Parts: sequence; structure tokens; C-alpha cells
Amino acid sequence: MKRVVIIPTYNECENVARMTDKVMSLDGAFDLLYVDDGSPDGTADIIRAKIAEYGDRVHLVERSGKLGLGTAYIAGFKWALERGYDEIFEMDCDFSHNPDDLLRLSARLEQDADVAIGSRYVKGMNVVNWPLSRILISYGASLYVRMVTRMPVYDSTAGFVGYKAEVLRTIDLDKIRMIGYGFQIEMKYTAWRHGFRLREESIVFTDRELGTSKMSSSIFGEAFFGVMKLPFRKIVRS
Repeated sequence: MKRVVIIPTYNECENVARMTDKVMSLDGAFDLLYVDDGSPDGTADIIRAKIAEYGDRVHLVERSGKLGLGTAYIAGFKWALERGYDEIFEMDCDFSHNPDDLLRLSARLEQDADVAIGSRYVKGMNVVNWPLSRILISYGASLYVRMVTRMPVYDSTAGFVGYKAEVLRTIDLDKIRMIGYGFQIEMKYTAWRHGFRLREESIVFTDRELGTSKMSSSIFGEAFFGVMKLPFRKIVRS
């Protein structure tokens, strides 16, 4: 079983070395692929040092400029499929997602899921260090997505996700349109419309301690209006 974790990075010099060491220490033998969008803070240099330390378990794709979260993951998905990975995971670099939970997501893929979602809301509201206003916006966004799309997922904006390779081979990745956090909604919705099994695994989300959040009003707006269009979109196989 070949597993890879894809982590987009932009100015994550404070987190990327610790993240690499942590993922490399897991029992499940996860490889790492960083997709760096030209970080000016030296993130890519730190990753290259870790590649020298860990060899072919750590990889780096470098892009010029901030091209968006969604396009980073699409580039990572294509890279992973070309190299025959069986399970492909998305995760943030800032430790808001606990890398130990990769083992639970992988277990769900091997049991009853085609898409395993690290969910903040499937069992209450498991969020640490967020102000109430941000929790309500995030939880409300997931309610909005369920209402508009009828997709049976409590945390549709979750960015901690595992996919079986078959799912990503079936989805026409070039037709995914949203590039910000709406990308997460669109990927889950497309997988669901194709008939794949989406399962949520409860996690605790802890807000980043180091580095800067990439959330913006334009990203929120893209997701809000993009969701309205999803039920009317024709879903085709790749």
C-alpha cells in the first residue's frame, strides 16, 4: 500500500521541518509531497534539507507565485497518480490537523470509505482556539452547503481528507473550478455525485500557533457563490 500526504505551502518556514519529522515518524509509512508556491521565507530550502535527510520519502513541487490552494492540490493529485499511490491525503502544514489522525483516515479508507474526511462537526463542534464568530461562520457554511447540495456531509469545507486513488482517477480534475477553500466542497460534492462513499471521522481542529492564516474574503466569496452552481453542473468522468 503506497500512501502520500500532499501539503501545499506558502511561508511555512516555522512549521515545515517539524511537520516533516512528525509524518516521517508515523507507523503507517506515509510519503510527503509539498507543493510550494514560491515562498519568500525559505520554506522550499528547508524542504530540500529534509529531502536530503529522508531521501525518496519526501518530495517537492515548486511553483512560481501564489496560484491557489485548489490548483496546488490538483498538481499534487496528478503527481501522485502518475507514481501509483493507492491512498492520497490532503493536510495543512500548520498542525491544525493532527498528523496522528492520518492513521485513522487511512483505516477508514481500508474499511468503508472511498473518501475519508477529518470532520470537525460530525460529533459536535471540535475546534480549539477559534473565536466564536469564526466557529459560527465555518459551521454555518457547512449547513449552507448541505442545504443547497443535499450532500450528506457535516464538514464539507474540511481540508483534512483522504482519497482512494480510484476516486481521483474518476474525477476530471481539469474540470474542478474553485481554487480557494471552495475547492474542498467541490471535490467532495463531485466524488459524492459519482457514487463514491464519503465517511467522516471525528477530529479535533486546533488553530495554528505559528505562521499566518491564508483565509481571505475573496476565498469565502468564491465558495459561497460557487456552491450555488454545483447542483446544476454536469458531472462527467475523466
